[in-house]
Amino acid sequence: MSVGEEVRTEQDKPQQSLGTAAARNLATTTKSVPQMQEISSRWLLRSLPWVDVQGGTYRVNRRLTYAVGDGRVTFVKTGDRVEVIPAELGELPALRAYDDLEVLGELASRCRQREFAAGEVIASFGSPTDEVYLLAHGRAEKIGEGPYGDDAVLGVLADGSYFGEAAVLHGDAIWEHTVRAVTSCTVLILARQDVEQVAERAETLREHLQEQQAIPEQSTNKYGEKAVDLAAGHSGEPDIPHTFVDYEARPREYELSIAQTVLRIHSRVADLYNQPMNQTEQQLRLTVEALKERQEHELVNNTQFGLLTNCEYDQRIQPHDGVPGPDDMDELLSRRRGTKLFLAHPRAIAAFGRELNKRGLVPETVDMGGNRIPTWRGVPIYPCNKIPVTEARTTSIIAMRTGEQDQGVIGLRQAGIPDEIEPSLSVRFMGINEQAIIKYLVTAYYSAAVLVPDALGVLENVEIGRWR
Repeated sequence: MSVGEEVRTEQDKPQQSLGTAAARNLATTTKSVPQMQEISSRWLLRSLPWVDVQGGTYRVNRRLTYAVGDGRVTFVKTGDRVEVIPAELGELPALRAYDDLEVLGELASRCRQREFAAGEVIASFGSPTDEVYLLAHGRAEKIGEGPYGDDAVLGVLADGSYFGEAAVLHGDAIWEHTVRAVTSCTVLILARQDVEQVAERAETLREHLQEQQAIPEQSTNKYGEKAVDLAAGHSGEPDIPHTFVDYEARPREYELSIAQTVLRIHSRVADLYNQPMNQTEQQLRLTVEALKERQEHELVNNTQFGLLTNCEYDQRIQPHDGVPGPDDMDELLSRRRGTKLFLAHPRAIAAFGRELNKRGLVPETVDMGGNRIPTWRGVPIYPCNKIPVTEARTTSIIAMRTGEQDQGVIGLRQAGIPDEIEPSLSVRFMGINEQAIIKYLVTAYYSAAVLVPDALGVLENVEIGRWR
């Protein structure tokens, strides 16, 4: 190439045919409907049997139960100092329904903090139970004697658990098992002597404890329900016991919760830009999808009716090794009859799969609407990304029995509401404002109810970040 000769690039060459950019002006493109990443499988909404509720309220009638504490004790941590929230002492069986915060505050102030190292014995079998232990942090095991004299793990305790609660009511109680720290544990200890000293000055506490002591143990079955007196295996003409089935005087009522939003669409968009897709329909479709995602989140996490909150204390278990193993899933299954499904975060399912791989186990799968769902013991394990994962990379696995006939977990809704597009979900036209914006009120009503406590169980503090 000689000096001064210009170099002609592809861009400098004259155009010889119609360009694609201009051609698109005369062409009709093929386009998708608006896509949305938030949409999930929502197996919980699909799996719950839904019961229509009239009047917006569902009442769960049960047999009279002398209920014990139904939750975990909550603490406040300031530096290395841990304190129990006074009202949380009401979770102890002997203090349930006692609401004098001043007295509870004095009891909380008398709790002393103690640290236990991994492997250290917190309480010994056969020794007097004169202290209540509140486990603020860590994991401990209840150890008992097996059928052949060896040690057997009776249960696992974790953050928020309590043990030794019999010390509040019974001065002659003894430890029926040994409690040993598995990890380093932070424990608050409330002595029976402190409770007695406070009760001497607080008449309300003294009367409350006397009422609790007056409840005869033999009047309840193993579930805490008032026993039905029966006679069996007798002969001759003995007196047959008289009985009746008592009910709770104040049964729990579930009111339908609500999720709402106002969708706004400019009339010009609704009038002119409706081909080939109707803008109003697409806006409503995506809004309803987001509403359903929030609905499922609330069914899992709501503090009033959410599954994680409403699981009874004795139906919460801890993994024996931190990770979700087959033994833990079996333990979760054994807590109830007729478990219909598991719910787990996808990362928890992956962690469970790793444990199965270590043991050379391959879970069976079932076909659910064209999806292959893993199972354990024939019970499907549905993914649910609404179950929270903590910063410590722990989560929970939920097990449920469902349906009214089986006294399980049910979803609540009210069908037939005005402007309904799906059961218990409505879209109402709200008019056009002065800016020519059309408004629609999108509403969903829903809740969930646990008919009997053992219908719902949770495997808590499941580690999902361990790979070795």
